[in-house]
Amino acid sequence: MGILQEVKQHGQQIWLDNLSRSLIRSGGLADLLRQGVGGVTSNPAIFEKAFASDACYAEAVAQLKQRDLSPKARYETLAVADVQAACDVCLAEYEASGGSGGLVSLEVAPELAHDAGGTVAEAKRLWAWIKRPNAMIKVPATDAGLTALTFLVAEGINVNLTLLFSRRRVRAAYAAYAEGLQARLRAGGSLAGIQVVASFFISRIDAALDATLPAHLQGKTAIALAKAAYRDWQQVFSAPDWLALQQQGAQVPRLLWASTGVKNPAYPDTLYVDSLIGMQTVNTVPEATLKAFLAHGRAEAGLVQSVAEAEAVLAEVAALGVDVEVLAARLQDDGLQQFAAAFERLLAPLV
Repeated sequence: MGILQEVKQHGQQIWLDNLSRSLIRSGGLADLLRQGVGGVTSNPAIFEKAFASDACYAEAVAQLKQRDLSPKARYETLAVADVQAACDVCLAEYEASGGSGGLVSLEVAPELAHDAGGTVAEAKRLWAWIKRPNAMIKVPATDAGLTALTFLVAEGINVNLTLLFSRRRVRAAYAAYAEGLQARLRAGGSLAGIQVVASFFISRIDAALDATLPAHLQGKTAIALAKAAYRDWQQVFSAPDWLALQQQGAQVPRLLWASTGVKNPAYPDTLYVDSLIGMQTVNTVPEATLKAFLAHGRAEAGLVQSVAEAEAVLAEVAALGVDVEVLAARLQDDGLQQFAAAFERLLAPLV
């Protein structure tokens, strides 16, 4: 049994945080699925890199430039085709997993991060265009994004809520999800099959904090927050009001660990994978981290281990004057700016 299959036995899926046309056409994605990869995520930075380095796009870009389209429309034509192809490759995994795996994410434009109506309209348009049951529309967890989440769930659209750094924000996302489910029920819709993941970013937290912390706390805050967020998840989704929705077909939204490649080379390269394996979770990893995990990762249920020590870490960080909720808001703003810049760069060659 391969290590990714062992991880699945612990209730977690490992997804690939990368997508490109050559990965699909070469059979590389299909091979990763055979090894146990359970899905795919993308973002503007990933597509920027793919467009710049993958020769498979050259002919399609040249043809699109002959058409009277905006740079964004050209980008969407390329990205949607990739997501459709990846969804097709992942369809067997989607069906075998009962709809929890084989999912492929495409993000709405970063310019819509604070526009709930615009996010809903673009998400619905992309969902209809992709036209695959195993697609997910990626939406940032801003105030507008949480509002959009409710509307999109009410429409029966799978959502990957991204750029979460805060336990408080994750709980708000759960409430927005439940509100969407209730709205769908009121409209006579079915709750079956709607998949939502809450993407909690890990390594950026330690990268932002470590320089301000004593050595014994460095590299520990992000994992401690993840374990605390998972404990919150366990509490929320064992409550009677949620169980009533579940009895009507609702799927439990899963925590997805994102940004799990280490940014400090002094840390083990599988730190944010080994430590965060737990039931009904996802970890989306870049290719380098996936290769490292396949080579020497550990498949054990680390997410529910040393929880008291994680609480002690968070208490000590707070005693040092660090407000992790304030930090979370700053990191979300930084993430939005990074994705907006990547989006501008990926559009430039498509003008």
